[in-house]
Amino acid sequence: MAKVALIRCESYDRDEVKNAVERGLALLGGISSFVREGENILLKPNLLAGEAPGKCVTTHPMVFEAVAQSLIHAGVNVSFGDSPALGTTPKVAQKAGIAEIAARLNVPLADFRSGVDVFFDKGIQNRKFTIAKAILDTDGVISLPKLKTHGLEKLTGAIKNQFGCIPGVLKGEFHVRLPDAEAFAKMLVDLNAFVNPRLYVMDAIYGMEGNGPRGGTPRKMNLLLFSADPVALDATACRLVDLNPEYVPTVKYGMEACAGTFLEQEIQLLGDDFSDFIDKDFNIDRTPLKPHTSSGLTGCLNNRLVPKPYIVGEKCVKCGICVKMCPAKPKALLFKDDDKSNPPVYDYDRCISCFCCQEICPESAIQLKTPLLRKIIDSF
Repeated sequence: MAKVALIRCESYDRDEVKNAVERGLALLGGISSFVREGENILLKPNLLAGEAPGKCVTTHPMVFEAVAQSLIHAGVNVSFGDSPALGTTPKVAQKAGIAEIAARLNVPLADFRSGVDVFFDKGIQNRKFTIAKAILDTDGVISLPKLKTHGLEKLTGAIKNQFGCIPGVLKGEFHVRLPDAEAFAKMLVDLNAFVNPRLYVMDAIYGMEGNGPRGGTPRKMNLLLFSADPVALDATACRLVDLNPEYVPTVKYGMEACAGTFLEQEIQLLGDDFSDFIDKDFNIDRTPLKPHTSSGLTGCLNNRLVPKPYIVGEKCVKCGICVKMCPAKPKALLFKDDDKSNPPVYDYDRCISCFCCQEICPESAIQLKTPLLRKIIDSF
């Protein structure tokens, strides 16, 4: 039976978060159930990009601090790290407020720049990864995901948080090779199994709805979630926002790969009442996944159902980050005639629907447009 602890926490007040973390850990048997004195434990927050904590793009520093303190009090040697989608880890951690906390607690930044090739014989789809050296240098990982919407996978949470264990630009290669949301999810499930965090603490005091994982809107949810089962944790987060867990590829394939369970009857909820946190107005795509298929008649039809990224001209500041981040070769997004006085232009024939551009846009100027045919079908 998987266990997920739900703990009410209505603000990022230091003492309130600390008490909530202590209570959540206690319900799962205490921090000593996950670590031993003298071990080297890595904290893996979500550090997608350099944004202030209030934007809810990254794991909040108070959550990071409370979990780090629990580990330190248990006699553990703590380090932290992540590989952002944009920017360097030190700069992103500084902007997110985590670097200051880490410095005060003497928690060093681990090596997420150097990559080491590893073979994972238990992988179902992906058996080879180039993984951050920090993962191999530690005895165990504790993951600190943020509950956010995601253009490709609908929701980013416990399982997807480990994508940050792939160094820098290597992430883009996976989007090129695995543009389909389901294939990409299977890779994430294999990657999470390799990293194998011992515990997941999800920051949902404020989540992100709408155009996530960077350009969405903060949503107050008053909750921290704790579990050793990433599938059960993500499935519980789905149900909190009235989303069928089977519509989220990482949850669906996580269970198929025996990484955990999304079945309600196999998940024991601990702590505060689940019904107190349900938010049916949370802005998230609740429709079944429509896979991207690149060839044949089926591909032609399916790709008329898959959302397309588009640029809201009045929001675009022509920074070019989306052009830089586009992993397609040749790029699907370029400044026409190299004129940077106008927004970039899409070539949808080249677009692989990875949504990297939408994910990383700092101005929320790139959004996803649902095709008319998809709207018609979903209306029935």
